[in-house]
Amino acid sequence: MNLFHFSEESSIEVFVPRVKENRTDMPPVVWAIDEEHEYTFYFPRDCPRIVYSRTDEINEEDRARFFGLSDSERIITVETGWYERIKNTTLYRYTFPADTFRLFDACAGYYISTETVKPLSVEPLDHLLDRLISLNVEIRFTPSLHPLRNALVNSSVQDFGIHRFANAQSHPL
Repeated sequence: MNLFHFSEESSIEVFVPRVKENRTDMPPVVWAIDEEHEYTFYFPRDCPRIVYSRTDEINEEDRARFFGLSDSERIITVETGWYERIKNTTLYRYTFPADTFRLFDACAGYYISTETVKPLSVEPLDHLLDRLISLNVEIRFTPSLHPLRNALVNSSVQDFGIHRFANAQSHPL
């Protein structure tokens, strides 16, 4: 199994467990993502985004509302103001040994380790939007993520992730 960590920093030699800002109820850990879900991190670290997938559990009304005429099984929506930064960012994908990690969230593909981790390798990734397109991920841009977030949390869509929402633009009243 391949596990990864993504960063805008190119020279991290070791990953030391730490308490995550939005998970202060947890002990210090090193986070990793599996290969199946790595595409959800093809963005600058602070980029707010909503990722959701088509599953059998979605009712017909929500299927039409969230997927419309799309053939894609996975959609990522990002605020328009992040377009240039995404387009111009180079990320670094660190490959981790899987032996000290345990599954934290199967739906999201998150793994955690309580041990310090030395990466096996690091690889630069650029042309992030092209990479997403090659995976048949539909990318949508919108001025505000708030309407989509509000609609998703009150829908039958269960396979979704809301990333870095604290960085989203304020919702106009």
